[in-house]
Amino acid sequence: MTGISGHGFFHLKPEGMICTRARFLWIVIVVALSLNVIGQKPYVLMISLDGFRWDYPGKVPLPTLDSLARTGVKATSLKPAFPSITFPNHYSMATGLYPDHHGIVSNSFYDPATKKQYAVGNRKAVEDGTFYGGEPIWVTAEKQGVISASFFWVGSEVPIQGIHPTYWKRYDEKITMAARGDSVVAWLSLPGEKRPHLVLLYYHEPDAVGHHAGPESADVRETIVSLDKALGDLFRKINELPIASQINVIVTSDHGMQSTSMEQSVLLTDYIQPDWFGRIEGYSPIMLFGVKPEYDADAFSALQKIPHCAAWRSGEVPLRLHYGTNPRTLDFVLLADSGWTIRKNALQKVGKGAHGYDPDNRNMHAIFYASGPAFKKGYVSKGFNNVDLYPLLTSLLGLVPAPVDGTIDHVSDLILN
Repeated sequence: MTGISGHGFFHLKPEGMICTRARFLWIVIVVALSLNVIGQKPYVLMISLDGFRWDYPGKVPLPTLDSLARTGVKATSLKPAFPSITFPNHYSMATGLYPDHHGIVSNSFYDPATKKQYAVGNRKAVEDGTFYGGEPIWVTAEKQGVISASFFWVGSEVPIQGIHPTYWKRYDEKITMAARGDSVVAWLSLPGEKRPHLVLLYYHEPDAVGHHAGPESADVRETIVSLDKALGDLFRKINELPIASQINVIVTSDHGMQSTSMEQSVLLTDYIQPDWFGRIEGYSPIMLFGVKPEYDADAFSALQKIPHCAAWRSGEVPLRLHYGTNPRTLDFVLLADSGWTIRKNALQKVGKGAHGYDPDNRNMHAIFYASGPAFKKGYVSKGFNNVDLYPLLTSLLGLVPAPVDGTIDHVSDLILN
C-alpha cells in the first residue's frame, strides 16, 4: 500500500472564539499555493467511525489507516467535547461549538424553553430544527455556494437556518458501510455543477460492539479490521475518479470507550428520593436533574454523597468542561467517575463498555487521520480538540467561518505551507 500518487487520491496495492477573518484568509492562500491548484475548488471527505478509540490502531494491523498516516497526517488523539457521547460530539465536530453552546447537551434531554423532549431514538425530535443551534459546516458551505452532502451526520436531517445539505440521507442503521461508501463515490462522480465539494460520512461502529463486548475484546479488534478494509475498498474506488488528486480525506471519530462492569456501579435510588425531582434526564455516566425548589438543598446534598461520582450545580461545573450554562442542563449535573456506572434501578444491567466520561480520561479520546493535497506527509500532531475540526474544514474549503469555540491555530500545523 503506497501513498498519494500524482494522479489519484490513494494508490493501493492488494479555547476561545474563532480566529480573525484575516487569519483564515491567510490559511486559505497558503493551502492554495501549496497545492498549486488556484482556480480549482478542493474537495473534502470527512468520515466518522463512531467510538473508535485513539489506541485501537495499536491493537491490530490496520493497513488503510497506516497508509493515511504515512501519506498524510495523524494526531496522537482527538479530544472530545463534554459529555463524550455521540450526538453532542458529532454536532460539535460539525459546528465547532461545545454542546453547551450548540444545544445538543446530551443524547437525551429536556428543553425548558419549549417544553420539548429530545432523544436519539425519537425521530420527530431528532428532525426538529428548534433543538439545533450554531451553524454546521454544511450550512456554511451551502450559504457560500459550495455543494455539500451528508450520509447520516448528526443534524444533517434537519433544515438548520432553513438549509439542508444538497444531498442527505435519513438515518437507517441497516445500510452497510460498503453501500454508504458507494453513495459517496456516486456523489463524487456527478457532473461538476452538481458535485459536492464537502461530503460527510458516518458509521455506527465500533461503538456498538464496544458497548456490548468491551473495548479490549476480540470482537472490537475484529470490527476495526473490517472497518479498515471497508475504508480501503472505498479509497480504491475514489482513486479511480478524475478528481481524485483534489480530494482531502479525514478519518476521525466522536469519542473513545471505557471498560465497565457491574462490580463498579452505584444504584441511584440508594441515595436519592425520585420525588425530589421534576425531571431526571440522560443515563450513565452523565445525568441531569431538574429539582423541585422545596427539595433543592436536600437533593443536592444527597447527590454529592453518591460514591464514585461528582455532582455540581449546573452553573458550577468546572470551566474546563465548558458545560452547565445551557438551561437544558437543568439544575444539577451528576457524572460517574471513569469506569463507574450509575444504575437508575436495581434491574438495570451494566454493559462491558461505556463513554460520556470526563474528556481528560484518555480512553475517551478518538482518532484523527487526514491525507490529500492540502496536508503534510508523514506528520504526527500532538492532538487537538474536536471543536477545531470546523475551522479546519472551512480553511480547506476556502469558506468564511461562523463564530465558533474552536481555533485554526490548533490545526494549522497539519496543513502544507
